[in-house]
Amino acid sequence: MSIKLYDIAHSRAGDKGNTLILSLIPYDEKDYELLRSLVTADKVKQHFKGAILGEIVRYELPNISALQFVCQQALAGGVTTSLVMDTHGKTLSYALLEMNMDTSQISHI
Repeated sequence: MSIKLYDIAHSRAGDKGNTLILSLIPYDEKDYELLRSLVTADKVKQHFKGAILGEIVRYELPNISALQFVCQQALAGGVTTSLVMDTHGKTLSYALLEMNMDTSQISHI
């Protein structure tokens, strides 16, 4: 059985040019280690296959219990230049929260 990321976390986004920054923050700090172990840059890249074309780098922010993903070539050329209907990072932050997580690795849910 699996759950969605939105069950235990929320996301914030920023965009600049063709670069997207996604932050993933657990509702409960105790879930930070779980997110850190399960939500890798490779899994985010796979989740956004075809939408994010460039490299994804994950930064760990243990002092605020958050993960940050810097995604290159993620906004179809950039918010102001793309002909795509919605290229803002905010939309992709909601899409990140749709990622499935295997609940067999979650002991407290």
